[in-house]
Amino acid sequence: MNTVDSTRVAGESERAAFRGGPVDEQSRTRLAANGLDYRRLEVEGDGFVGWLQSVARGFQDGERTDEQISASRDRSGFRRLTGVYDPAGPMADAPVATIASWLGELTVPGGAAIASCAISAVTVAPTHRRRGVARAMLEGELRATQAAGIPMAMLTVSESPLYGRYGFAPAAAGASWQIETKRAAWIGPQPAGRVDFVTRERVRELLPALHERVRHRFPGEIDVPGSHWDGFAGTNPAAEKVGEKRAVQYTDAEGEVRGAAVYAVRENHDDFTKATVTVHYLLAETDDAYAALWRFLLELDLVAEVHAGELSIDEPLLWMIADQRAAKVTVRDHQYVRIIDVAACLETRRYGGAGTLVLDVSDPLGLSSGRYLLEVDADGVGRVTTLADGESPDGAVEVALGITELSATYLGAVSAATLAAAGRVKTTDAAAAARVLGWHTAPRLSIWY
Repeated sequence: MNTVDSTRVAGESERAAFRGGPVDEQSRTRLAANGLDYRRLEVEGDGFVGWLQSVARGFQDGERTDEQISASRDRSGFRRLTGVYDPAGPMADAPVATIASWLGELTVPGGAAIASCAISAVTVAPTHRRRGVARAMLEGELRATQAAGIPMAMLTVSESPLYGRYGFAPAAAGASWQIETKRAAWIGPQPAGRVDFVTRERVRELLPALHERVRHRFPGEIDVPGSHWDGFAGTNPAAEKVGEKRAVQYTDAEGEVRGAAVYAVRENHDDFTKATVTVHYLLAETDDAYAALWRFLLELDLVAEVHAGELSIDEPLLWMIADQRAAKVTVRDHQYVRIIDVAACLETRRYGGAGTLVLDVSDPLGLSSGRYLLEVDADGVGRVTTLADGESPDGAVEVALGITELSATYLGAVSAATLAAAGRVKTTDAAAAARVLGWHTAPRLSIWY
């Protein structure tokens, strides 16, 4: 048996090396056999414009203007950009498929962060489907991540069925709320402190620092790239309808800013007392900030409904309104994760109960297959040892599962007992496995990326 040390987050030199690293040779060779060119490109280079226009087309957006291209270029320096090109096509300078990635941090149960490859901008032109392009790109990105020593990959998805075949699993659901304000009736706390309007520029300054103080409380949250805050705050000059966004901050009784929210109001021209508020982002460092900001939004004058998305499936807000039926809550998959280094990932998180599990992990891509002994002590700290085939210590609970299923349990969103009942996991003791792998805080991710 041999043990594996736990991981750490990536430093700036590692992030830069990953951005500048080569494409995966196996995927490059596979695509070249089909007459396609798989290559990485630079944000500052001439190829960026064609790449960005292909991304916009892939997500059914309009062509980007010169102003939007300039703004995107300025805000994309943190990303590794890759494209698949068809030299025989009439637009050989525009990729027929795209992918972007960067090294970030994923909060795990217990509050630690693990280095993760965030994947985004995955598109394949409809003219080039069913030619193995998506497979080559995603497998290539995962192999590049493994080669860089990064133990985890993560993404948010538009097309959910696509990613399970590569080992990704929905690991943190997102909830969308539609609240009837008059019916809801606030019964939550009424904290001391104050809520005040602030400029979009001011809230752009506040959000990154608040997020850094909050993100380690919730498994599933990530370190947000700086350029994303312009989108939330409405300070990206190339974005549409930024003038509709309003911002408020909450200051506690000691004068410290502990929360902020960005929202927009859509007027109802048939009945001016029934406007709709859309909450674009709400960030609260304390319980008082959370209560004060939500009360402000639900008690706005001339508003009939408040809409909000990317919320937790276990929001305290549900217990702060008099009529829970005033809130229509829709839940769907949101944050996907994919374990690459099993030992490093399992040793970084904390666990809901003590126990000893033997995890027999299968991985169709061959990145993470193996037999692992997970020993969790009374403090929820796990130690991982690799085992030989057939090796199993006395008293250990056997758990046989795929890398997708192990990834699904990683943030504590789904019980191992539930997966066993669904036929996705085989185990000698489902209840014991669920106790060990569980966590008391529902995972969440408050953004798309």
